[in-house]
Amino acid sequence: MSHRIVFTGAPGSGKTAILTWLRTRASFREWVTFPELARQLLELDPGWRDRWHEWHREIYERTIAREAAIGDRSFLSDRGTVDTFAFHPETVADRGTSLEREYARYSTVVLLETAAHLGPSIYAPDAIRTEDATEAIRLEQLHKRVWLGHPDLIIVPTSVSWALKCHRVEAALRSRVLRNLH
Repeated sequence: MSHRIVFTGAPGSGKTAILTWLRTRASFREWVTFPELARQLLELDPGWRDRWHEWHREIYERTIAREAAIGDRSFLSDRGTVDTFAFHPETVADRGTSLEREYARYSTVVLLETAAHLGPSIYAPDAIRTEDATEAIRLEQLHKRVWLGHPDLIIVPTSVSWALKCHRVEAALRSRVLRNLH
């Protein structure tokens, strides 16, 4: 049985860092790991921000393609198709899909809460993700709203302790996903 796990959340939630860390864990070394497409596209062409509709359609289509390319292999992904709906709700109708259909693509969704809740000493925008703390928290609410109906949604609270956040993710995956692998 393959597992299709999405990590989602607002900027500064630790998605990329958690995926990097999980790849060092024996249980996940053989899994495919997908980086965040939005960041990749913006690094290549910052002008995507000016083509909002086209950008989210492109993210959605590339997400579908890369997931299809690996067949039945298990994966960890920095965002999934549903994330495009948080940023651009019109993508649902534009792509002729539904939330239920997209939820079915993923066995487990891990929503990481943003460090923006902890203040500016912990959360800082970067050259690609330019959202301030208020905007990051607003985006977190949008992500929660679009993923809330997923049947296996795990919400991991933010923490000033990176080790604690990693432990929470690993414990949740161990109890929900890894128990089925043995």
